[in-house]
Amino acid sequence: MAPKHHATPLSGGDRKALSKELGKARAMTTILAAKSAEARAEGEALIRTADRLLCESWNERMWSDGEPIDPSPGVDQAINGGYPWLEIACSRCKTKRDVDLAALRHQPTTFVHDLASRLRCSKCAKAGRRPPATLLQLAPRPRHPSSDP
Repeated sequence: MAPKHHATPLSGGDRKALSKELGKARAMTTILAAKSAEARAEGEALIRTADRLLCESWNERMWSDGEPIDPSPGVDQAINGGYPWLEIACSRCKTKRDVDLAALRHQPTTFVHDLASRLRCSKCAKAGRRPPATLLQLAPRPRHPSSDP
């Protein structure tokens, strides 16, 4: 969008009035930009809170029902909500480990419950087996020491 051009009036009083109005408009743009940034920050904080509550709700449903619940939060929602770790257990040897969701290659809209078929136990893989992982819960930090290199 091209900037507006204001023709300078010929009379002194009109020039002063135009200058005053342009000054008000510039001041208003600064005020509106500050309000916009403030509203955006508040909105992002609310989205982070909503994502955190979604992850906590999913963890509670996982604990009470004991199986992957659909719908689950998206991977990007879990990371944004402060739950970047997924606790899993091997369905065969029951070894627990933590997976860093931020390190996984995924689409931003991938749901956490869709990861169950992709995650495998590295301990069982060395023995030539590839059982799928069982999802346990989302966590804000790793809970189990990593045995993977």
